[in-house]
Amino acid sequence: MSNADMHLVHNIGAADIKSEPIRAGFGRGLVEAGRQDERVVALCADLTGSTKMNAFAEAFPDRFTQIGIGEQNLVTVGTGMAAMGKIPFVSSYAAFSPGRNWEQIRTTICLNDRPVKIIGSHAGISVGPDGATHQMLEDIALMRVLPNMIVLAPGDSVEAEKATLALATNGKPSYMRLAREGTPVFTTANTPFEIGKAYVLREGTDITLIGTGTMTYQCLVAAKILHGDGVSAEVVHVPTIKPLDTRTILASAKKTRMVITAEEAQAAGGLGGAVAELLSEQLPTPLRRVGMQDRFGESGEPDELLKIFGLTGTHIALHAHEMRDKFKR
Repeated sequence: MSNADMHLVHNIGAADIKSEPIRAGFGRGLVEAGRQDERVVALCADLTGSTKMNAFAEAFPDRFTQIGIGEQNLVTVGTGMAAMGKIPFVSSYAAFSPGRNWEQIRTTICLNDRPVKIIGSHAGISVGPDGATHQMLEDIALMRVLPNMIVLAPGDSVEAEKATLALATNGKPSYMRLAREGTPVFTTANTPFEIGKAYVLREGTDITLIGTGTMTYQCLVAAKILHGDGVSAEVVHVPTIKPLDTRTILASAKKTRMVITAEEAQAAGGLGGAVAELLSEQLPTPLRRVGMQDRFGESGEPDELLKIFGLTGTHIALHAHEMRDKFKR
């Protein structure tokens, strides 16, 4: 499958590829969701500009509530609004929501199956200079274990806008993680997106690279590098971590018989954990999980940190070569 088939941009891996914070797409999508349905409301924990809820607050001031610095209150008020028929989007930094209020999310949202949309901004190590306290790496694992919870990690700002509109109509408790810094925009308005679907962005036969969030772009870069080395890498984008598109992942793993997962999060319990569970139960396959390896981040420039912790396309390509040397058929 070519980039054109999935309507991807043509200059993946180029220095001049457009970059934009993923959270900017959420901001645009939330305003449009508000225009389409007056039941959509927004609540924020004193981070309106940072989470890009400011545009919604300006467009619909009567449907915006500033909770202040109180993430437990943020989600419980959101749950009450959902019980009254509203569609609440609640936003904060992911380090605080779900990092600080997981019990309230579990008990008031998931247990009651309320359609509250939890937006965790500034996730991953690319938060950069804010350091380890604000670099939320455990959120995928925390949220995918909750019954009734949908978990999304869009790959870029264009997909985040589509995902926000989809969340407004899915009728389920949902979590979406967003990055802070500008990241490459590799999808277009015509690239498909549906909650619960994974997408083969590039077909290959030698190894499968499965990415989510910002790391899908790095998988595409790795596939380009590997192509130059004579290795055919298939790239699978997983914007929905729960429910996992098991059919697409298993079909790719069955074809290549070798899998690498990549996420800007703890490798334990996140996307890598989900794929490991799936493969071990249904199709035992050599697997390597690229992500944070049981450690916290540190302060630094985003690109610098991605290199230090091995979360770049170059590092993924090296892992692919190592796996092929180890598991040659």
